[in-house]
Amino acid sequence: MTTLTGTPDRPVRVSAVLDAPLSRWLWLVKWILVIPHCVVLFFLWIAFTVVSVIAFFGILFTGRYPRALFDFNLGVLRWSWRVAYYSYGALGTDRYPPFSLGEEAGYPARLDIAYPERLSRGLALVKWWLLAVPHYIVIGFFLGGLHLGWWNGGLVAVLAVVAAITLAFTEKYPKGLYDLILGLNRWVLRVAAYAALMTDTYPPFRLDMGGTEPSEPEVLS
Repeated sequence: MTTLTGTPDRPVRVSAVLDAPLSRWLWLVKWILVIPHCVVLFFLWIAFTVVSVIAFFGILFTGRYPRALFDFNLGVLRWSWRVAYYSYGALGTDRYPPFSLGEEAGYPARLDIAYPERLSRGLALVKWWLLAVPHYIVIGFFLGGLHLGWWNGGLVAVLAVVAAITLAFTEKYPKGLYDLILGLNRWVLRVAAYAALMTDTYPPFRLDMGGTEPSEPEVLS
């Protein structure tokens, strides 16, 4: 197992492993199975917003993102990514997501964001509402809405369901679709981290497709 660690030049690192075999029909009821997670995430994302506002003032006055607040928001993003991967953000695993803010090294969907020692005070004033706007427009097509975090229909969910229907009839999850879905989710998570002021590194306008980050030879085994 390789440790997933963000770096200053690539602070947001998203990885996943496609489980096999996957149930051919479980995806039909996952919308019911994730309801407990959706309830918890509803409140966690309220807390995420409040924490981000507090962190904004921390950055504005000190140039630093308070570490405890950073770890909490990272935990919310990790939790959301695991739930999305299990459900209609990818349908890439049948392993039920843990109710956890921490890093779950054994789970097939993982996320890490490098903690920034210093952040620009000036960028904190504009990046979440101005600089990120072009990305908001793009990921709006990916997601179709921004509810309970970042996953609520849109292109990502449609592609995941197409992959699930293909799986139901062929017992195979199309690799090309999987790589594309992971690339779309990776783009969304990079923008989420940037908009939440967790990094000053501007998200790239590109699809880094596949389960591993570019130049990342292996993530999970």
